[in-house]
Amino acid sequence: MMSYESPYQALKESGIRNLVNEFYRIMDASPNYSELRAMHLADLSGISEKLGDYLVGWMGGPQIYLEKYGSVCMTGPHKAFSIGPKERDAWVSCMYEAMDSLALSDDVKGMLKNPIYRLADAVKNR
Repeated sequence: MMSYESPYQALKESGIRNLVNEFYRIMDASPNYSELRAMHLADLSGISEKLGDYLVGWMGGPQIYLEKYGSVCMTGPHKAFSIGPKERDAWVSCMYEAMDSLALSDDVKGMLKNPIYRLADAVKNR
């Protein structure tokens, strides 16, 4: 069993971007996430790149998002949306489903699950 200091060390940028792509693929395809999907533009490529940039830094890699956008605060970009426990839980569930779909190791999932929940919880605004 390998031991990693950060999710970035385990997944590298390519693995994180694969996770983000799978997350949006699932969100786009599954009726379970239709309300969450409706909060996004028809073309998911821009938001996929942004979330990938953010998560690369958040998981311990280069601060790509900060360099591009000047801040890593996630509450501002989400102000326009009504995000409560239901939306948070849908986002988290979709991300967990993406982790399972890609068969991430239990070690990596263990490093990510609680922090992913806290990240999603931080953008709630109702």
